[in-house]
Amino acid sequence: MLEKRKLGKQGLEVSALGLGCMGMSQSYGVPNDPESIKTLHRAVELGVTFFDTAEVYGPFTNEELIGRALKPFRNKIIIATKFGFHIQDGKMNGVNSKPTHVKEAVEGSLRRLQTDHIDLLYQHRVDPNVPIEETVGAMAELIKEGKVRYLGLSEAGIANIQKAHAIHPISALQSEYSIWERNLEKDIIPLLNKLGIGLVPFSPLGRGFLTGTAKRAEEYPENDFRRIDPRYQGDNYDANMRAVSVVHDIAKEKNATPSQIALAWILHKGNDFVPIPGTKRPAYLEENLQSLKIVLTTADIHKLDDAIKLNKIAGPRYNEQLMKHVDR
Repeated sequence: MLEKRKLGKQGLEVSALGLGCMGMSQSYGVPNDPESIKTLHRAVELGVTFFDTAEVYGPFTNEELIGRALKPFRNKIIIATKFGFHIQDGKMNGVNSKPTHVKEAVEGSLRRLQTDHIDLLYQHRVDPNVPIEETVGAMAELIKEGKVRYLGLSEAGIANIQKAHAIHPISALQSEYSIWERNLEKDIIPLLNKLGIGLVPFSPLGRGFLTGTAKRAEEYPENDFRRIDPRYQGDNYDANMRAVSVVHDIAKEKNATPSQIALAWILHKGNDFVPIPGTKRPAYLEENLQSLKIVLTTADIHKLDDAIKLNKIAGPRYNEQLMKHVDR
């Protein structure tokens, strides 16, 4: 069995490594449902209990895939999903966290996931037009109705985390965090520690950049998110390859892969940090899970931290349009 970790103080316990499912349905090439289902089933077999999806992934098709593939194992697993975007004609069209929309979105997610409850419900992005107290109030009502067990936020900033937690305890914050994306360290992580909120880092492998297989943006197909990722483009790519070379160096020392070192680094940063690397292939799933066996010394951690500080990462993590949805 895999190591377990607790997210928040409300009792939510999950496998120390989860599985991010977005890439099975969008952003990273053509979906391959049979291969994804193999990966999901293999994850359950290996002891992964934490699966992350969202209504907007697809949209909708990822939740349908998860519902189909994991229904036989429903009583053994934790399913996290997210609401918060206005989806129109199959496309994301702004945000919407009005209380009435929250309830409509959850009903849709329950149907697609083929379940009577969502274990962890996140607000996907903060809606600047709706006070977060109203949104979290609607989420809390769903707990009373038995349709949701625990609450989370995604990419929320300090003020909104505090306001939300005052309405109902928040168990987890999902945000991008990795060796090369450290924006949470100054203010957000100390607040999470103070309030007793767990961290679920998404893109813990830098959308593939930290795996050792990254290519330049133009080498990816049109339907791959990395083609428009600023950190994969031009001079940014060259600078970032230099910056993360230390990950490769330590991987060689440990007889590990760069992915395993990147995940081990996060796991060593906090006992309530649960990264959710995404993959649709069983081999990469198995490789990622081996990170739980890697021991990094204090010297290793300092070496990784110092290398990134010295060789600053080039380029923003999103383009300007997507950064508008990040509450910082």
